[in-house]
Amino acid sequence: MTATATVLTTRALLLDMDGTLVNSDAAVERVWRRWADRHGLDGDEVMKVVHGRQGYASMALLLPDRPMEQNHADNARMLAEETADTDGVVAIPGAPEFLASLRGLPHALVTSADVALSTARMAAAGLDLPDVRITAESVGASKPDPEGFLKGAAELGVAPADCVAFEDSGAGISAARAAGMRVVGIGPRAGFHQPDALVEDLTRVRVEAAEDGTLRLHIG
Repeated sequence: MTATATVLTTRALLLDMDGTLVNSDAAVERVWRRWADRHGLDGDEVMKVVHGRQGYASMALLLPDRPMEQNHADNARMLAEETADTDGVVAIPGAPEFLASLRGLPHALVTSADVALSTARMAAAGLDLPDVRITAESVGASKPDPEGFLKGAAELGVAPADCVAFEDSGAGISAARAAGMRVVGIGPRAGFHQPDALVEDLTRVRVEAAEDGTLRLHIG
C-alpha cells in the first residue's frame, strides 16, 4: 500500500476502533466464522459483510428473511462471545503514540462495538479510551448510517464538515461521508473505498495543533 502524502486541516478527529486503532481481525474471524457455520453460510462471504457494522445489521444483510428481533438476540450473544475472546487483539502500529498525541485535543471514539466490547478490546491492545465515546448503545442505526459520526461531532461541539474521520471499512467510510466528513483510510480494506487519504497504519499520521484551534494532519 502506498500512503498518500497530504495535509488536512480540521477541528476534531473521530476515530473508529476495530481495524483503525485495534487489530481484532483474528477474534472477529473466529466468532463470525462459527456463526456462519451454524447458519450454513460461506464464511468468506460473511467476512466480506461484517467489518464496520453492528452485528444485527450484518445479520440482516446475510439472512434477509429472518425477523429482526432474532438478529438482535443473536447479536447480544455474539457481543458476549467477542468480549470474552481477546486472544490476538493488538494495537494497530502507531496507535499508542497517535492517541497520546491527541490528549487535550478534540477527538472521540465512534465504534460499532458496545461499551463492554470496546472497553475489552482497547484494554487488550493496551490503549486508553478517549473521554468521548459513541458506542452501539449510543445510536439507533448502525454504520453505514451516519448517526454515530454525527453524534460524535455534536458531543465535541464541532460541525461535521470540520471533522475528519479515521476508518478502515466500507461501511464506516460510507457513514463518515454521509455525515459530511473527510476520511482518512487505515489499512488495505479502506483502499477499496477511495478515502480522502490512505495510510497503512497510524505510524504515517502526525497531528499538529495550531494557535487558532485547528489541527493539521500530516499524512503519509
